[in-house]
Amino acid sequence: MGTKYLIALLVVLSFIGCKNDEKQPEIIEEEVAIVAPKEHYEFGFKLSDYIVKRDTVKSGDSFGVILERHKVGYPAIFNIAEKAKDTFDIRRLQVGKPYTVLCAKDTTEVAKCFIYQPNMEEYVVINFQDSITKAYRSKKTIKYIEKTATGVINNNISVTLEEQGLSQRLAHIMADEIYAWTIDFRRLQKGDRFKVLYTDKYIDDTIYTGVHEVKAALFEHNKEPFYAFQFETDSTKGIVDYFAEDAKNLRRAFLKAPVKFKRISSRYNLKRRIAVYGYKVRPHRGTDFAAAIGTPIMATANGTVSKSSYTRGNGNYVKIRHNATYDTQYLHMKKRNVKVGQFVKQGDVIGWVGMTGNTGGPHVCYRFWKNGKQVDPFKQKLPEAEPISDSLKVKYLDFIKPVKTKLDAIPYNNNNLDQTLDTNQITLQN
Repeated sequence: MGTKYLIALLVVLSFIGCKNDEKQPEIIEEEVAIVAPKEHYEFGFKLSDYIVKRDTVKSGDSFGVILERHKVGYPAIFNIAEKAKDTFDIRRLQVGKPYTVLCAKDTTEVAKCFIYQPNMEEYVVINFQDSITKAYRSKKTIKYIEKTATGVINNNISVTLEEQGLSQRLAHIMADEIYAWTIDFRRLQKGDRFKVLYTDKYIDDTIYTGVHEVKAALFEHNKEPFYAFQFETDSTKGIVDYFAEDAKNLRRAFLKAPVKFKRISSRYNLKRRIAVYGYKVRPHRGTDFAAAIGTPIMATANGTVSKSSYTRGNGNYVKIRHNATYDTQYLHMKKRNVKVGQFVKQGDVIGWVGMTGNTGGPHVCYRFWKNGKQVDPFKQKLPEAEPISDSLKVKYLDFIKPVKTKLDAIPYNNNNLDQTLDTNQITLQN
């Protein structure tokens, strides 16, 4: 019995030893990377620190009404408004404009900061979460991305751009700003072609706001090349023009009309007769451009505002002195946008179309003086814009060399040619 028991015990121990010799499975602990969510900042604030409430200014809203709605009492509202008035007039909130209220992240949800956006780029911060109210203006990050586009005309430039999914603003800039006096875009030929070097504008990297500017262009019309290069001639006044390869200014001193999308409802006519006045001769010394109320009215040339006033006949009107020879006047405005003594550039908005004064419908009466006498602008041989000064010409010719090289290197292609040049990306931090 003892021997058998001993043998059985040895067998069991041997079996257990064999089991222990087997390789046990290795337990691998998997490491999980924990990625913290990216903090979202806007207007310079870490939004996760607040309850964020966004809205637009409604009819009847005021700064006080909005803050009271977000649990700020009127005594505090008055103090906040007083301390912020040197930075922003709270009475200037416009219906439809967006605002953001940063509220305490607790059960009270009381407002701590008010941010108003008068436009897509700018914003006003009124921060009253500390004992001292801080008010300041700032701008969002603006990015300009340089791009190129080319096209071959089979119909017209608008159709060519549309087929490629490109902005119609490129057509407007080329037709109305760059080549308005050089190429008649109503008479383009099949096979005409163009290259454009331009920049698109983005806000906060994601919001596309359209074409910012055209830096250079080449338009081949009837097999003749027309180069155009953007160049600043006066940094103090911010005057920028387009010049040809030989430094000749491509524009004329005056625009053809003070409004876009216009029609002439009444021309300059010294023998005009009107039925309501018994067909008596009532000279019309202006050119009437019919346009919808609120249409921007542009200065047709660089100059200094000599009058910005109201009379019973003219309504709201502006007069601009361009030089010793020429003056222009713009009548019947809904509202004026300039003051006497202010320098304006060609294309600047000086007011908006209205029906003030003696007028039977919305339009701008455009009057043109030459040597102190009112004349028909359409019968004048209008001067060219000022050429580049001799001192700037050398600088200009050096400036356009690399731009022309880049423009010439762009290949023509009938396919969609909206190409982003990442190496020329420009970011402005505000």
